[in-house]
Order: sequence, then structure tokens, then C-alpha cells
Amino acid sequence: MSNDSSGRIVAELSDWISRSEPGARLPSTRELVARHEASPVTVQKALRALVAQGLVESRPGVGTFVRARRATRVHDHRWQTSALGAAPRVPEPSTALRPAPEGAIALHSGYPDRELLPERLVRAAFARAARGGAALERPTAAGDAELRAWFAASLAGSALHGIDPPTPEDVVVAPGSQSGISTLFRALAGPGGALVMESPTYWGAIRAAAWAGVRVVPVAGGEHGPDPDEVDRALARSGARAFYAQPLFANPTGTCWSVETAERILEVVRRHGVFLIEDDWAHDFGIEDDPVPMAARDDDGHVIHLRSLTKSVSPAVRVAAVIARGPVRERVLVSAQSESMYVSGALQEVALDVVTRPAWRTHRQGLRHRLAERRDLLTSALAEHAPALRVETPPRGGLNLWARLPEGVSPLRAAEECARAGVVVAPGDEWFPTEPTGPYLRLNYSGPRPGDFVEGARVIGRVVEGLGG
Repeated sequence: MSNDSSGRIVAELSDWISRSEPGARLPSTRELVARHEASPVTVQKALRALVAQGLVESRPGVGTFVRARRATRVHDHRWQTSALGAAPRVPEPSTALRPAPEGAIALHSGYPDRELLPERLVRAAFARAARGGAALERPTAAGDAELRAWFAASLAGSALHGIDPPTPEDVVVAPGSQSGISTLFRALAGPGGALVMESPTYWGAIRAAAWAGVRVVPVAGGEHGPDPDEVDRALARSGARAFYAQPLFANPTGTCWSVETAERILEVVRRHGVFLIEDDWAHDFGIEDDPVPMAARDDDGHVIHLRSLTKSVSPAVRVAAVIARGPVRERVLVSAQSESMYVSGALQEVALDVVTRPAWRTHRQGLRHRLAERRDLLTSALAEHAPALRVETPPRGGLNLWARLPEGVSPLRAAEECARAGVVVAPGDEWFPTEPTGPYLRLNYSGPRPGDFVEGARVIGRVVEGLGG
């Protein structure tokens, strides 16, 4: 039976429990099966949910009974105000993390739809990992040797002529890119330290910097990346030791740095003697091409490369890698260990299993075409039904469209009105570390039900027109 059947049973029993006395006995499983025309498994799932909610208690061999309701007591937590002190002002979690209401058209998520994931590979890998030693053993702090070798080899395949490729000893495995970002910000900037950051940028990086007490110095992005002269001036003025950026398929804009921009910014960070933190979040989501990562252009330790498998393999596989050459690698490892002693060995084994199977390469080739179809479908739907929106940089990869609203239209208001009409979008304000430089929406073309993209575009078009666009 479906989860809906279980939920219906929970709802009906919850109503019955609210009108019953403590100690009242619930109908037997057999009675509930007959009454709701559900399977015993579905009924048991509903009863477990009620137990978890504290509404009933199960007595083996006797039955399930309504629990006595505890009188609500008012707790005084005011003492924590002084104990905790002032907290950093951290942005709220992004709209991209919020679940969409049932039946809504979801264009807001930061993750690809389940049908774009290598589900069979992942399920088989989890089954094999559960039978292996990694399910019970403690891994090393830096990560599984074979997985580190795979990450190093993956980057080495892109290395330009004359650039020495990284080695497995340069790699530190992290529990997802968000953890890797936090680790790097603590290691390279620290509380009160400055960090140059391309703007707009990944909202999670803005949040990590705020929580770490890092002072963000924004540099405006452009069609081909930020102006290298602006990066130069920002580093000189701030004294920052690092520049965080997403040179390939940037989130949210989808832009890629041009070769000229990449080379000039590399010259800037070398001249200042600082680090470029390259967040290669969309490494597996190239559509028209696979540009060269910045770390493949540098072998003297200025570029620290961060790559995650969470979006491309599965949200359940929170595995990423930081590739850092020289003494900074040890500092990264110490910073990572202060937060998490090691990454689950079972998850590392699952990740390695998936990406070393021949079917992984086949999956990535097919993914390229499916992402292209979805991107083009949403782009054309917006052009026809929401012409007031302007996609400034058609992305050659990644998962998102960055669409500019007409001047005077509030992204927050547009998102609220779209949600009321059954379409969930992400307001662009969340991706600016300081003041927004324009009104934008971020729209995920890798989300579920691409057949609804046209209707979603119609709704967005009507909302924008109604708001004065």
C-alpha cells in the first residue's frame, strides 16, 4: 500500500484518539485492516507513526492503547539569553531546501530530480557496502585511499600540459561540500578574517561564512566571471588570504569563467600569495562541454579544489573531496577533524563503488542529454509565456536558470505569489552576500515533472505581469 494509505489511517486514528480517554484500547490490527482495506504492513506503519508521536503505547501481546496526556508546563528558558551571548547573524535556510507542497510545480530545489540519479548503481552499492567491512570499521581521517586516488585521478585527467597532477596524498575526504566549505573558511580565514567572494554566489557559502564569523568582501560576477582587476583591488584592500568562487557553471548564475579570466585571476592570486577556493559543485553536470577546472591550471598550491558527489550520486551519499597541495592540506585536515573525526566508511565505499562502475560513465553521458532537454524546455517555455523574464546567461551546464525580473518587481513578492498559484520558485536575493544588485529568480530545470514546465512558466508569466512587469 502507498504512504498515502498509511497517512490516512494515522489521520483518522489521531482524530479518534483526541476524543478518547487515556487507556482506551485501539482496534486490533485485523480490525483496522478490514476497516481501511489496507495491508497489515500499512496498518503497522501507521501504528508506529502514532507511537513515535507519543499518542499511543504498544503492549506486546495485549494491544495498543491511548497514552495519558501530560499536563503542559510552561518552561522558563530566559536564562539562556545571557548564557549564549550574541550569536552571528546567519541567513535563514534557503528556499531551495524547503519541501514543495503536494502537487506544486517545484522549480526551486538545489538538487536534481530522482530520475536523474544513478538509482540502480546506488542501491546495489549500498547493498554491497552493508555486507562489507566498511560497515563496521573506522576509516582513516583523510579518507579511504582508493577514493582519494579516484578524486585525484579525476582531476588529473583535466590537467593542462606541463601541470603536475595532484596525488592521493593531496586529497581530504569531507562529509559533503557544505562541510568542506565550512572547513576551508575556518582554516583560511577564521573569525574576523576577510574572505573575498564572488557575488552572487552559493547561499550555503554565505551562511557558512556568517556562522564562522568571516568578513565577506564581495566582488561582482559577470558574463565571463568577475573582473580580475576588481579581485585584485579587493584582495589588496581587505588583506584576505582566500577568494571563494565557482568558476564553472556557477550557482546561481550558470556562468563559466572565460579562459582569459581564469588565467588573469590565477595571476592575481599568485601575485598576492593567497588561495583560490574553487567550488566545483557542478563537475558532473556539464551539458555542452566540460571546461577545465582552475585546479587543473595550477600545481603550486594556490588553488584549493572542492568537489562533491552528493548531487550527482545521491543526496544520501554526502561525500566530497578537498584537494589541497602543500602545507595547507594539513591545516585543512586538522580543521576537518575538529568538526568530524572522519567520514562514514560505508558512505565512502558506496561512493567509490558507484563512480568506478562502467555504468557510471554511461549514466553521465545520458545525463548530459537529459539536462539539455530540460534546460531547453524551461527556457523556451519562459520565452513564450513569461517574456518579461530575461535569462542573462544561458547556462552550458549546471542545474539552474538565473532569470532577471523587470525593474520594480520584488523577487520575494513574486515568489510568494507564484507559491500561492502552485509554483515554487527561489527568490534571487538569497544568493547575494550583501545588497542585491538586481531582481532575480533562480529556477531549477533539473527538478521533477518536466512536463509541468510549460504550466509553471505560464503561472510565472501571469504573476510577473500582475506585479507590473
